[in-house]
Amino acid sequence: IHRKGATLASKGTTGIIPGSSGTRSYIVEGKGNPDSFNSCSHGAGRAMSRGQAKKRISLDTFRVSMADVVSLDVDQSHIDEAPGAYKDISLVMSQQTDLVDIVTELRPVASMKG
Repeated sequence: IHRKGATLASKGTTGIIPGSSGTRSYIVEGKGNPDSFNSCSHGAGRAMSRGQAKKRISLDTFRVSMADVVSLDVDQSHIDEAPGAYKDISLVMSQQTDLVDIVTELRPVASMKG
């Protein structure tokens, strides 16, 4: 079974659920919930399309959201990767407590667009 937007969360499986370039990510352990086909989200997911982000997010807003992260990519050409273009990872995590346990919370220190 392929579940788009998901990653394996079988009982005891270690995984990572990334936020965005400027938000937290999580190391998790799967709970093996059969109702989700032993899976969980594979990340925060986009809250808006790349085109919408380019129209709606200002460069100043992008800069503020990345203030604590070392990055050379906080510019107009990468605005579609601004944290505001993604769903709130805290909310995403709170909605899958029946699928995974959080093992470690990671805070971004540096970000580089590859």
